[in-house]
Amino acid sequence: MELGLVELLRAAWIAGTLPILIASLPCSWLGSFHGLVLGFARRGKIMQSSSHRKFTVPQRFFSHFYVVAVAWTTLLLLGTSIYAYRMTPIVSEPFFYSDLGSYLAGRSNIFSFHRSRLMSLENRYRVWLSVFLLLLMEVQVSRRLFETAYVFKYSASARMHIFGYLTGLFFYTAAPLTLCCTCAPEVLKFGINEVSEFILKGTSSMQNIEFHWWDFVNPLLKLGWCQWIGAVIFFWGWIHQHRCHAILGSLREHVGKADEYVIPRGDWFEIVSSPHYLAEIVIYAGMVFASGGADLTIWLVFGFVVSNLVFAAAETHRWYLQKFDNYPNVLSEAIEFYLIV
Repeated sequence: MELGLVELLRAAWIAGTLPILIASLPCSWLGSFHGLVLGFARRGKIMQSSSHRKFTVPQRFFSHFYVVAVAWTTLLLLGTSIYAYRMTPIVSEPFFYSDLGSYLAGRSNIFSFHRSRLMSLENRYRVWLSVFLLLLMEVQVSRRLFETAYVFKYSASARMHIFGYLTGLFFYTAAPLTLCCTCAPEVLKFGINEVSEFILKGTSSMQNIEFHWWDFVNPLLKLGWCQWIGAVIFFWGWIHQHRCHAILGSLREHVGKADEYVIPRGDWFEIVSSPHYLAEIVIYAGMVFASGGADLTIWLVFGFVVSNLVFAAAETHRWYLQKFDNYPNVLSEAIEFYLIV
């Protein structure tokens, strides 16, 4: 059986998630495997506290993830948007209801005649949904690129494992592709045909197309309430993650030594140890909701994000407990303060 893009992506996400889930099991005989996975996941302050510094790269290489992500997501967004605009415009509702009315009136032959058109409507919805999801991803990775350049101030000694670095490159290549994987083969074929026709016929093959913003925005507005609730969830996590990253970035300005750390305070740091990870989970939960929740591949992306970040957050919390004797007391006082307010 020939494997398609969707099947390959699903296999990749499962292969990336299973080792983390296995390493997270509370079994003593999995201790060595837990240590191996943890060694791959360590970075920054956690890596500095570890003696395993072989096969590492500077943590400032995080910027590579988002350079790749912005370039790749932009390419996918442009290609899918052009395909959607040119080939899959959303049909008007009056036309749809006239077909449905013909069927209810007993003229089934007319309904059969338009069956392919109605099936095509489902395909058009799928393509425009991919455009919507890619727009959300573009907003996310663009902000992360900005933060790595202007918000975070990585220590010169901060490192991360080369395997973690390669995993990051994989994620920001595969995640945007997953959001449009159901229509990516069609978009690719469309792009190849357009380029081939241009090479053979030159500029004379280019259609004189007028672009109207409303014709692009209108199909997105017709997607449905599910997509917009998902977008609200997405931006809720997006805003809080930016705030938490700003707090982490500001810590470097208030410490005397390069390897000195203080407990972050403010926003979701008053509730959990790694609120930027929690916000990332909220962001991708918003994407799952916006997708309609029917795409298994996007659920697998979410599973990878949750397992990876929960695993990293647990290690970060353990590091805080070891580094600061009063850390649990500080956390409980903050929660108590918020409950009183």
